[in-house]
Amino acid sequence: MAEGVFDEQDLIERTEELYTFIGEAADEYGFDRHNVVAIGYSNGANIAGSLLFHYGDALKGAILHHPMVPRRGVSLPSLAGKQVFIAAGENDPMCRPEESQELEQLLQGAGASVTLHWENRGHQLTREEVDAAALWYRRQF
Repeated sequence: MAEGVFDEQDLIERTEELYTFIGEAADEYGFDRHNVVAIGYSNGANIAGSLLFHYGDALKGAILHHPMVPRRGVSLPSLAGKQVFIAAGENDPMCRPEESQELEQLLQGAGASVTLHWENRGHQLTREEVDAAALWYRRQF
């Protein structure tokens, strides 16, 4: 499998496993499963994005650092009321700027409120974007 290419069947299965795990963990540890905000970088952001693409009730929101569009050609559930922060690099060779913009549009089209934050960097996680995400989180939640 080439870098930046998903094994879609595996992604679907792992997304379902994560969705189930969050529900089971909420039951076991006594937290509200509808109050979960995912934070992920690269593949972690991709699986969090996949949760949003497949399960409208999976997350309250998400901070996605350098995500890709997890799947194309699928109907997204309603994401009304969901808050999403996308951090992207203008020079990211793995996740081109157009991909970040496409993800923003897809999520907004499903009703999510999306903030797209740009850094003049590549695929690396930067202190500046982490700080921007933290500020966004404090304002949203």
